[in-house]
Amino acid sequence: MTAETWHNATLALKLLALDPQGLGGAVIRMRASPDRDALLAGFAPALPIRKLPITISDEQLFGGVDLSATLTSAQVIENKSFFHSPNITLIPMAERCPPALAAKLSQLADQSLTQGFLLLDEGIEADERTPDPLADRCAFHIEPEGRKPSVPAGTNQSVPAGTEVKTADAIFQLTLLATRFGIASLRAPTLALRTARAHAILMGRDHLTDTDLEVAATLVYPHRATVIPEDLEEADTPPPPPQNDDCPCGDSEENDPIPDADMLVEAVKSLLPPDLLNGLVPAGTTRKSGGTGAGQKRTSNRRGRPLPSRPGRLDGTSRIDLIATLRAAAPWQPLRREQQPNRSGLLIRPSDIRLKRYAEQSDRLLIFTVDASGSAAVSRLGEAKGAIELLLADAYASRDHVALIAFRGTEAETLLPPTRSLVQTKRRLSALPGGGGTPLASGLQHALLLAQQTKGKGLTPTVVLITDGRANIALDGSANRVQAAADSTAMASALRASGTTSLVIDMSNRPQPALQELSGVLDAPYVPMPRADAQRLSSAVTSALDD
Repeated sequence: MTAETWHNATLALKLLALDPQGLGGAVIRMRASPDRDALLAGFAPALPIRKLPITISDEQLFGGVDLSATLTSAQVIENKSFFHSPNITLIPMAERCPPALAAKLSQLADQSLTQGFLLLDEGIEADERTPDPLADRCAFHIEPEGRKPSVPAGTNQSVPAGTEVKTADAIFQLTLLATRFGIASLRAPTLALRTARAHAILMGRDHLTDTDLEVAATLVYPHRATVIPEDLEEADTPPPPPQNDDCPCGDSEENDPIPDADMLVEAVKSLLPPDLLNGLVPAGTTRKSGGTGAGQKRTSNRRGRPLPSRPGRLDGTSRIDLIATLRAAAPWQPLRREQQPNRSGLLIRPSDIRLKRYAEQSDRLLIFTVDASGSAAVSRLGEAKGAIELLLADAYASRDHVALIAFRGTEAETLLPPTRSLVQTKRRLSALPGGGGTPLASGLQHALLLAQQTKGKGLTPTVVLITDGRANIALDGSANRVQAAADSTAMASALRASGTTSLVIDMSNRPQPALQELSGVLDAPYVPMPRADAQRLSSAVTSALDD
């Protein structure tokens, strides 16, 4: 990273320490590293920093009655909320924050019940980011690239004071600048104004200057920009207010001029991220839709098919099954009433507590194992690519992971490890070449190894084999059809023994008996698709997976 980038990051944290509640917080998109530790070491707010896990329960977040302790002591005992004492909320792995938790925290922030957030975003893929409701309420987005510079910029430099600016003029200029960059949220100019005030306090001033506005704009606006502003036409420039020669206050405007708009625009444009510039469009042009965004919504893995409740203690993360609890306590009411005649209402003991359970399901991984040999490339590789793209769209919508293995020549190759990135997968798929032999056994071997690795990470793999079945390359790379068939059968047996579900798609012009036998070894559905287009192939795969 450049020295200027590091200086802006440290400056943003200094300003956040001065006014954490007013500035909302900061999103720091960096992997865990010594550089991130060095950056956070410079953040020294007056309030304590408290870590909030993304698995926090509502009882721990909002507080409330501790039912287990209340029943044990026969007195009402309440849990304190997470924000009962002022603190800076640190959220590790903010990119994995559930949407429901992000909405609750945003509501608390709008009610001024929080004192600022520090969101550590460790996402790798483009779609792994801090939820928008939380990020929009944070003034700063820090995403430095590369290693920390040896000498940060501005270490021994003093910032010029600049020309004093009235508050009304600062509001007008920051709002106008936000509209030129296509920033629709009204929080942006508000956060920019508070940033400018915090910078003035940091510099020891009690008034705003154009330097404060420039610093605020460069820290708050670049990551929120959606368009690249064009140069303002002279006709669009608002006319200066009329001067009254008879009024002695007519010269006061010269003492508090509005800062140069073009100067602020260029300052913000210079700090736009390089990858953001590729996705921005000039002001006045139409942006094409980039998708429905349905893939952003997903069901939590902590929910699933309800199971019978079980006895247990309330630990803040489990949910009580009220009906089952009352059913367990009901037979004991006459005996307990004799023991405690002065108590009214239901007499419930901790042993009566029943907790809800769910059949949790892990995320699914679709391992596309594609035949890219010469026999397949001649006729059906194009249809296979189109079908996989349709399946990828469905997988993205359901938040499934996908992986891509291609086998051609003498061995298979993992073109794409498990990912949720639809764009990256399509890019690798479109570049998939065709030609050469058919090392089917090597493709099954790669799929088996990948399935075993991902099972250890909590995923449920499913191998989708798309081939014409004409295996002619053995595992050792030799051109031997007999050995190639034997190796394919052995790898299929190993894949079945591992407990991995599979699906065989025969994309040859005529159904191949060898593939039917292979599907029997795999204990997998066999789907022959002669003369099928991409849509039919995708529908067949979807139906087979649903079954």
